[in-house]
Amino acid sequence: MSEHISVIGGGIAGLTAAIASAEAGKSVRLYEAHRTLGGRARATPPPYVAHDGAHVFYADGPHYPWLRRRGFVRDLGWPSPTDLTRIGFRVDGRIRHLPPTPMLRAQTRRWLTAPVDLDFRTWAAGRWGDIAAEQMANAISVTTYDADTGRLSAAFVWELFQRVFGPRIPGIRWVRGGWQAVIDRMAAHATELGIGIETGARVDELPSNGPTIVATDLASARRLLGDESLTGTSGHSMLLDIAVDFRRCDRTSTFDLDEGGFHESYTMQDATVAPSGESLFQLQMPVRTGESHDDAGRRLADFAESVIPGWRVRATFRRTAVAKGRTGALDLPGHTWRDRPAIDRGNGIYLVGDMVAAPGMRGEISVNSALEAARSAVAALSPTHR
Repeated sequence: MSEHISVIGGGIAGLTAAIASAEAGKSVRLYEAHRTLGGRARATPPPYVAHDGAHVFYADGPHYPWLRRRGFVRDLGWPSPTDLTRIGFRVDGRIRHLPPTPMLRAQTRRWLTAPVDLDFRTWAAGRWGDIAAEQMANAISVTTYDADTGRLSAAFVWELFQRVFGPRIPGIRWVRGGWQAVIDRMAAHATELGIGIETGARVDELPSNGPTIVATDLASARRLLGDESLTGTSGHSMLLDIAVDFRRCDRTSTFDLDEGGFHESYTMQDATVAPSGESLFQLQMPVRTGESHDDAGRRLADFAESVIPGWRVRATFRRTAVAKGRTGALDLPGHTWRDRPAIDRGNGIYLVGDMVAAPGMRGEISVNSALEAARSAVAALSPTHR
């Protein structure tokens, strides 16, 4: 049997690796354990299109041009000026239009360099005070899904904070149809390239006829590779998707500086994800150490009431979930992305996903690691490499 590149996992990391390898002229086979492709980029079917994972892209990362050049992130949606006026911040239990002044000052300090070895809470408190440090950490919980973001490396949190709240024009992009639309386009392109795709195909042993790219979560990779060192720090949050009748009193997006929650409207940039006249929201609330899911769920429900008044009786669609260990890598003090599990595992095995040694945040890590793994796998099959 001729050698080819095997990709195990059909999420955005696996599809990226497969496409990049095939575009380099290599034969590729992709195996996905589920019946459909997408991983955490999947969404529920219409009429309520709620995403299992992230639903925005950041255009200021190195992964985005690769996606854009292939047309995967076309057909963007944008909030209206009116929708933007309903973005807010929860501070001391009340919703306000702007964050507190110390946080505003921090947002303008883009040139500051935060240390890797010190936790963010200590570093930020020394500059803007204890309260501001905690509010900043809670604000960026939207990307960490973590109830104690202040304990993480100051360098790690500060980069995220500046990307989301810094003085540059935000690089956020919403694709109509969400990440599911992106996955569908990637799958179609993979088929055009001749990539062999098998769904419902659980792989329990590594293929032996060529390089293998493992694009699964760390727990599955640990079992498949028999490598107990494959661990990492990730977030833990309660998730809530809600659809309600449209009302102007509903906030379109809110950063919870009190408890680290976040809520955002899907429909403010894409009206097709809910029936006409309805708004679809996703909310999250990080789970505290030792806290039960029920207690965190009650905090999330109370937060929802503050931004979508009367949502319990108005809801036409409701879905809850728990995200634990599947929200992207978090770096503790003394660690950077380079200290995460290596992509190259030796002997033609490569590991990709949002928990490995590649730059970016969440899905960006998946794409960046997949492109690096594809380059290495292609080189391994090249005659000069032998």
